[in-house]
Amino acid sequence: MRFQVLTIGGHAPHPLTGEQVPAADRLAEIVETGAVAEELGFDAYAIGERHAGPFLSSSPTVLLGALAARTSRIRLLTGVTVLAILDPVRVAEDYATLHQLSRGRLELVIGKGAEAGHFDLFGLDEGLQWDYQAEKYELLRRLWCEEDVTWQGKFRPPLTGVTTLPRPYEGRPPRVWHGSATSLNSPELAARHGDPLFSANAIQPREAYTRLIEHYRERFAAHGHDPAGAYVGAGSGGLFIARTSQQAVAEFKDFYEARVRQSYKPHLAGKPGYNTPFRTVEEAIADGPHLIGSPQQVIDKILGFHAAYRHDLQSVTVDGSGLSLPRQTDQLRWFAEEIAPVVRTEAPTTLWQQA
Repeated sequence: MRFQVLTIGGHAPHPLTGEQVPAADRLAEIVETGAVAEELGFDAYAIGERHAGPFLSSSPTVLLGALAARTSRIRLLTGVTVLAILDPVRVAEDYATLHQLSRGRLELVIGKGAEAGHFDLFGLDEGLQWDYQAEKYELLRRLWCEEDVTWQGKFRPPLTGVTTLPRPYEGRPPRVWHGSATSLNSPELAARHGDPLFSANAIQPREAYTRLIEHYRERFAAHGHDPAGAYVGAGSGGLFIARTSQQAVAEFKDFYEARVRQSYKPHLAGKPGYNTPFRTVEEAIADGPHLIGSPQQVIDKILGFHAAYRHDLQSVTVDGSGLSLPRQTDQLRWFAEEIAPVVRTEAPTTLWQQA
């Protein structure tokens, strides 16, 4: 198993105290956490992209550029790049630049995003989101793999003899994962191209994500790809470690349940992937994708994910826990020292093996 730290750049007031970190300080925390993740031996650090709601991750390329300068080993991922609302030419340029700056450490996770509002913001039809995604990804692949590209599609002006610059680092395009939360469209697109899949594993019951992953593996083989290359990543609903389960509940219950109430989206009630069904911390520990409890509980939860998903990369998030940056660092250190070594041994993978 490989391990990644993910931030989506949340910037909502603390649900219990109402306090809010200034934007400049919050952005500095995001960069600092990436540097800490490298020091602690995590394999990757990912930054999301949001254009609606209380988030500061509308420009992940800027943050990843800062991280490329602060780090030297850790892989830099997105989580996700909302390709459906972006121009593939600009994506090709921006992320090839980051690929060069990081000397090949960049990988993308593309998806339609988890905030419904961004399609209206960019003047796009949400009903066409999967058509946008498929066409724009086809063009992005060509721009990274070919020169003098001539292309015509539905959603942007045609191209004639275009070569985007810079080219990817050492001529090898960044690996692209496909983020999957609720729809079979992303697993299908990933399988068609022989790309890896990243399951959100953040809000819904485990069975919902298992269905998407199983569909991906079936279609991956059906498209003629070697099943050994069907790598899968999985998110989590948030990390909070305590010495005992009782201590975790006592320390995290009020915050967790207040955050659930704060983030509830009534206009999206009943729509999968937007409002968690795990309203109490006890429900989250028992049945949700959250990593809350003692180190052994967290180990057991991740290995439970692995039994269902057979995944290769586990993502964890600490900056939605209401903890100060030093306490977030303590959580990551605890995870790196007591949890990651056990899971790495129990769930080996060939992902990034040659690095």
